[in-house]
Amino acid sequence: MRDIKIKKQYAPSDRIFDIIAFIFLALVVIMCVYPFWNIFIISINDATDAIRGGIYFLPRKLSIASYEDILTRSTFLHSILVTVLRTGLGTPLAVLATTALAYVLSRQELLCKKPITLLFIFTMYFGGGLVPYYMVLKNLNMLDHFIVFIFPNLISVYNMILVRNYIEGMPQELFESSKIDGANDLIIFTKIILPLCKPIIMTIALFVAIMHWNSWFDAYLYTNSQSLKVMQSVLVEILNQYQTTAANQAANRAGQSVTPDSIRMAATMVATIPIIMVYPFIQKYFVKGIMLGAVKS
Repeated sequence: MRDIKIKKQYAPSDRIFDIIAFIFLALVVIMCVYPFWNIFIISINDATDAIRGGIYFLPRKLSIASYEDILTRSTFLHSILVTVLRTGLGTPLAVLATTALAYVLSRQELLCKKPITLLFIFTMYFGGGLVPYYMVLKNLNMLDHFIVFIFPNLISVYNMILVRNYIEGMPQELFESSKIDGANDLIIFTKIILPLCKPIIMTIALFVAIMHWNSWFDAYLYTNSQSLKVMQSVLVEILNQYQTTAANQAANRAGQSVTPDSIRMAATMVATIPIIMVYPFIQKYFVKGIMLGAVKS
């Protein structure tokens, strides 16, 4: 018997809708991608040539002088090391602490489970303020120490709720059978919870990593030592170093190979590209980790 191929018939209204949706999504992609692309091409264009403007899609005159200027600054290179160390240590510790707390609050047998959960949720909406927070860190001797980047950011209530909902969506028979087999809570957490929660763990790991990578305000407030300045903090100092118009004109008259604008663009790329490169490796977990556990049956 010959196979009969049935072609799906599209009504004219469906085709019009598809065309409009394609155009709309294409415009959204362009609006999201083009600013980043424009920053990139200006950063690799000759600085004095870029002052003339008119660079929209491709660089007119290639130059990496701005990158050389940034990457040869000792303060910037050291700040990258501090940022990488902060992100590398802070992310796994925060994920482990958040997941452990979420597992505890997901257990039905926990005494005063609801009041404890409400206490954590309360902190999402109300805080003591910046000055009391500063005084707490001072009394704990965390000011001007590397631990000030790690310890205060161990727990995120929002991330904890995501993980807790994910765990509560697991079959309760899984935990009951583990208890019957003699497993305690530590074994259940390490052998069952962590492997099965991989999607949501990778999701909150992305959240925490981006938070640590982009943070600069805490370094600005709670550290004085130059050795503890993170990359974003040094980047802010670079961005605030010059007045754009006057400095660009002065650099153009002096014939310098870099300008404040070119430094800004190159610094933005140096700060952004590393964290962007992480996303493709965990993108497959992202939507799954967010959605699973969001609706409870």
